[in-house]
Amino acid sequence: MSLTVSPELLDKAQQGPVENAEFIACIRESLPYAWSVVSGLAERSQTSDADYEANEVPPPGEAERGQLLRLVASDAMRSAVEQHFGMRLAFQNCHKVALFKPGADAAYQEFVQPRSQLLNQSPELVDC
Repeated sequence: MSLTVSPELLDKAQQGPVENAEFIACIRESLPYAWSVVSGLAERSQTSDADYEANEVPPPGEAERGQLLRLVASDAMRSAVEQHFGMRLAFQNCHKVALFKPGADAAYQEFVQPRSQLLNQSPELVDC
């Protein structure tokens, strides 16, 4: 299961639209490791001149790796996180998640190119 949804939030979703803030709270509570990685990148970007910030640290275990994968694999979660932080999210492997500042289109395009994906590979990442 991707998210742990409270009965109240599930009932609200069954009745109609859910506020983005409520969805973000559900993501934050359900995927605490993934949320800490992405929110940490957002914090770092506020004090950085770089076009983006990327996580280079592998997750401490499979549960945490799964959280990252669930977050980036869901279009709804990815979109909500991007909207929440006002930044674009990209993903290369089991831990290399990046947040791109508005207007950093060239850096984003470079990050998502096949060449960048290939250069990011190593034997340690084969099973990630």
